[in-house]
Amino acid sequence: MILKNVIKNIDLIETTGNIEIGISDICYNSSKVTKGSLFVCLCGSNFDGHDYIDEAVKNGARAIAVQKDVNTHNKVAVIKVKNTREFLAYASAAFFENPAKELITIGITGTKGKTTTSFMIRSILEQSGLKTGVIGTIGAVVGNEIVKLSNTTPESYEIQKNFRKMVNNGCKCVVLEASSIGLKNHRLDGFKFDYGVFTNFSHDHIGTNEHSSMQEYLECKSMLFKRCKVGFINTDDEKSSEIVKNHNCEVKTFGIKNSADYCATNINLVNKFGDIGVNCNLYGDLNVENVYISIPGEFNVYNALAASAVSHYMKISNESIKNGLAHVKVRGRVEPVKVSDNYSLFIDYAHNALSMENILKTLRKYNPHRLIVLFGAGGNRPKVRRYEMGETAGNLADLAVITSDNPRFEKPSEIIEDIKMGIEKTSGKYIVIENRKEAIRYCLSNAQKGDIIVLAGKGHEDYQEICGKKYHMDERELIAEIIRENPDLKL
Repeated sequence: MILKNVIKNIDLIETTGNIEIGISDICYNSSKVTKGSLFVCLCGSNFDGHDYIDEAVKNGARAIAVQKDVNTHNKVAVIKVKNTREFLAYASAAFFENPAKELITIGITGTKGKTTTSFMIRSILEQSGLKTGVIGTIGAVVGNEIVKLSNTTPESYEIQKNFRKMVNNGCKCVVLEASSIGLKNHRLDGFKFDYGVFTNFSHDHIGTNEHSSMQEYLECKSMLFKRCKVGFINTDDEKSSEIVKNHNCEVKTFGIKNSADYCATNINLVNKFGDIGVNCNLYGDLNVENVYISIPGEFNVYNALAASAVSHYMKISNESIKNGLAHVKVRGRVEPVKVSDNYSLFIDYAHNALSMENILKTLRKYNPHRLIVLFGAGGNRPKVRRYEMGETAGNLADLAVITSDNPRFEKPSEIIEDIKMGIEKTSGKYIVIENRKEAIRYCLSNAQKGDIIVLAGKGHEDYQEICGKKYHMDERELIAEIIRENPDLKL
């Protein structure tokens, strides 16, 4: 694509050199620059792309985009802009021929629930026949293909590249997890969302390389509602009014406690052996009775309301909404794995004390015969996390099976000893089985009727990190292997 066409609708400070040249790609990592590409100098807290201009030119960059004064390279075109992150977003959109214009775009922001809500919307839309992609924590998802991403909301180039890929693969819609950092760093610039969703707000992401204060965190999340056409707001959240302050979109609301456009009532937990979820009625702008949500926890009613509201506004049928919620499955988020009709088994990403507390308290409400949690802790992370996870498991589970997670550069046995220090503060029962496959085998072999078992920590991850190397390990595959080796377990 001709460089002039890529930058023609972008505010520039100045250009030097020939902008009539063709560019083969856009790069923001100098080590990945290819011949004929445009190199964009991004500035981060720990790096400055301007320091790598010489390397980028040496690797074949034909043009560079900067926000600082630099020594002009005679061999390349230089584009100076106010903010290179903003430039990257608009340039990437142009380079990939504005794929967002060919998609219905839905952005989800909030402290919790982004991933689950995204997959609920996807499930509903695909039930209606609309092929839908997802970009978020799990990666870029199209059909059964998952492309791993470095961030929940990746750099704008990656977003636009995946938008184009989704269009080329027949997608009509895309759902994005719009993180506060992504919004702050211009990763979601370059297009306007058709729909934006606010799930909830709580303390998170404060510190170095994140947000300086809760106020800034809130303000960054609110950015979504200045760049979408219709916003869907959880009116039960105490920060909902601040989220839409100075918005420029149509606002629709959802909630359970407060008056809203989309509401839920008659909320009941459902526990059929091997099948756990929530049942409710939807009313307001959308009236549907006996809606079953296949993910446990009353809080998931909010996520389902958000997904239903967006879908209803898009004129999706009630039947598709019901079927989508009844069959939704989120990889690694209270993900059910069917083994037996006698007990329930879930895989969940809970990898710290707070997330473990949330999942165990949620599942305890279903009155299991026993609540069993299998978990470890990551190596080369603060030891206090291990103590806290051990204490949480001891207080809330009937049995803890302590095993290895991602030991990284530590010995799994030493991490386990730290976990034991926490759990031994309680009266909770535990067993140690370091090998994760054998720990899972123990859970399946010793399961009793009515048990709920949670494999915590790995979630959507399909690897185990040992001594700096990632080895393939998918708990779903481990379960299948164990059942093949012990077919009597599948009862």
